[in-house]
Amino acid sequence: MRLAILMARRGLGRVWPNPCVGCVIVDSSGYVVARGWTQDGGRPHAETVALQTAGENARGGTAFVSLEPCAHHGQTGPCAQALIGAGISRVVSAFEDPDPRVSGRGHAMLRNAGIEVRTGVLELQARAQNAGFLSRVERGRPLVTLKIASTLDGKTALESGESQWITGPQAREHVHLMRAQHDAVMTGIGTVLADDPDLSCRLRGIDHSRAVRIVVDTQGRLPGNSKLALSVARQPVWCLTSPAAATKGIAVSGVRTFELPEGSGGVDLEQGLRLLAAQGLTRIFVEAGARLAASLLRSNLVDQLLWYRAATVMGPGISAVSNLGNLRLAELPRFRLLETIRLGSDLLETYRTGA
Repeated sequence: MRLAILMARRGLGRVWPNPCVGCVIVDSSGYVVARGWTQDGGRPHAETVALQTAGENARGGTAFVSLEPCAHHGQTGPCAQALIGAGISRVVSAFEDPDPRVSGRGHAMLRNAGIEVRTGVLELQARAQNAGFLSRVERGRPLVTLKIASTLDGKTALESGESQWITGPQAREHVHLMRAQHDAVMTGIGTVLADDPDLSCRLRGIDHSRAVRIVVDTQGRLPGNSKLALSVARQPVWCLTSPAAATKGIAVSGVRTFELPEGSGGVDLEQGLRLLAAQGLTRIFVEAGARLAASLLRSNLVDQLLWYRAATVMGPGISAVSNLGNLRLAELPRFRLLETIRLGSDLLETYRTGA
């Protein structure tokens, strides 16, 4: 199962709206004969890939799958039926798929065919890997990871606006890896106007063209000559905007716009995330300025925080997060530290929601 979960990791950021799944097939003698993972765009599924490789060696063997095999007809037939047809005698899965189209039906189909089924193996690890998919299915919105790169005293730029570069090359490469492992990268229009980012992954050997670049652009100010606009044919750009701006129209060919009601200080981000989930997105990586970061934190919409901390101090400067409002200490967003790793001369601290 550890190998199946490792295989599934290859699908992060590449298989939405599907979960990333890995499958390892062991023959009747106990030898690994095939491995597979869900392919780009979500098809074919991991079990199909592994079964094609295993061929007749799958008969009488065991399939280790990091998620319950599907039981519904989509673009292809159910994976549970494919395992039955291949003559698999035992299936070990990490956990039950909460998708209403599956939700135990895959396991039931296998058992009804006389196949031994064991579940719950390395469930915590597998669920953590598919936290984005689970969030979309169970909460109706994607998993949101907020990235901050700052000095030790929490500053992201000089008062003049200069910000490149606070962190070193290893930290910046890690940010590109995170872009590759998420379905979408989100930023605010303020960051676009100030920095003109393209938000692409520039790690060699990684095709990131499927990832969506999202701009929270309440007033419809995305420039037609921005890097995002000029590269829309290569990689999609979506804008979350207000009714007034949508009526006026964002004058950038190929940019997809989503109209949202306005909330306090901008568009309704919670409704925006639900809309993005309805489009199939499961994992969103936010690289934004202090205002959008504060809006997400104030609305309790941040699930994970990646804080890249450079070994320097700035004093006066632009803070990583703007005003959260008149909160009491007990009302402040709380996170728990998961891990700290060194990236060159910088530190990366990973936090999850909850005290």
